[in-house]
Amino acid sequence: MKVTYIQPDGSEQTVEAKPGDSVMQAAIAANVPGIVAECGGSMACATCHVYVDDAWASRTGTRSESEEDMLDCAMSEMKDSSRLSCQLRLTDEMDGLTVHIPEEQF
Repeated sequence: MKVTYIQPDGSEQTVEAKPGDSVMQAAIAANVPGIVAECGGSMACATCHVYVDDAWASRTGTRSESEEDMLDCAMSEMKDSSRLSCQLRLTDEMDGLTVHIPEEQF
């Protein structure tokens, strides 16, 4: 499956991933700039913040209360589409997912 990461400057990077991987894991494995993931995916920071593309919002589920609390600490603006990429587990329905990386992570 594929995930596309769009940088703030509009450049895109599409990477291969497996179902069950997190969007953060796929980014780290492919050295996607802008996904820092300081806590390694334990939801203890907001340095893997992404904006889910509007076309995919209905397929990525909703934020948990804990995720919402952590996103309140994000450096970039929290939007309705904001997610921690460590909390986005890829499913077959998410093949082709597009996320936007915010300007700042820390």
